[in-house]
Amino acid sequence: MSTPTREVERKPPDDRLKKSLGALAQLALTVGALWVCYLLAAPFFSTIVWSIVLAILCLPTFQEIEARVKNGSFAAAITVLLVAIIVVAPSLFITARLANETKAGIAFIQSQVSAGGWRDLLRSHPWLSTLNEWIEEQLDVSSLLAGAASWVTSFGSSFARGSAIYLLGVLIAFYALFFLLRDRREALAAVKSLSPLPIEETDQLLKRVADTVRAVVYGTLAVAAVQGALGGFMFWLLDLRAPLFWGLIMGLMSIVPVLGSFVVWIPAAILLAIEGHWGKAMALSAWGALIVGTVDNFLRPVLVGGSLRMHTLTMFFSLLGGVRLFGASGLVLGPVAVATAMDLLAFWRDRREDDSLG
Repeated sequence: MSTPTREVERKPPDDRLKKSLGALAQLALTVGALWVCYLLAAPFFSTIVWSIVLAILCLPTFQEIEARVKNGSFAAAITVLLVAIIVVAPSLFITARLANETKAGIAFIQSQVSAGGWRDLLRSHPWLSTLNEWIEEQLDVSSLLAGAASWVTSFGSSFARGSAIYLLGVLIAFYALFFLLRDRREALAAVKSLSPLPIEETDQLLKRVADTVRAVVYGTLAVAAVQGALGGFMFWLLDLRAPLFWGLIMGLMSIVPVLGSFVVWIPAAILLAIEGHWGKAMALSAWGALIVGTVDNFLRPVLVGGSLRMHTLTMFFSLLGGVRLFGASGLVLGPVAVATAMDLLAFWRDRREDDSLG
């Protein structure tokens, strides 16, 4: 008599396990896709940052134009065209003028060295006789001149390549600016939908970011204007050529983190020394190093930090750290990151206080 076989009961898989595995797979796919997106956008990171900065700065103008023409695409195109005229046209003029002045200065130095004028200059000042003897014994001026000329040629080629890349970045930034202005509502809605914060806090955070960008840009322009005015004033006081133009150049150079106003006043001081105007050369060097060069470190944190109600020291380190971490974009990203962190901490503090009262 055979015993009936008992059918083995098979339990269905745990739904929670399936959901967990599905969530992990979805998370892995999402992280992978975001990583690929990051790799795609990384070469254009600086361009994207500056296009967003331009969009924030140009938004009031765009809104006024949009209210008149009643067409978002047309208004965005007009705004981009205005920005191009205001930014690109003067930049091309200044770059061409600066290239001509640099070429003339290099030619003057080469002629002075080749003619031996520097020797006569040193011999005419007894207190420089020791330096003259050392230069004669230790340095091969002709070789140094040839090396300097080679370096200038190489730098000119690198500058030309960099200018082409910069021009491409400008075109991409303007292209992105058009869509950031035209489709700003959709972009903001997407940001808000992905934000883990409540709508009110997200709106407050976005407003804080926009205010920070405006404060940093306007503060930077104000500091550049002060540095340019101080440098141009010294050029005028020393009766140097084109003080207004060189003051403008010093102001523009002070905006660039890697460069600064010294790229103008140091060569000018060298030219003055070669021509024998030692007093003017030393006066220009002292003014540039002690006044023009240091005003940025003190004035920028005060102006920007005051606008954002941020301590001067906090703003100072946010600017320095931002430039070191992100390059030129760090002038904006550093303060934005600090301001965002401060607002997020304030949100946590407010919630804790509400919980304690409740």
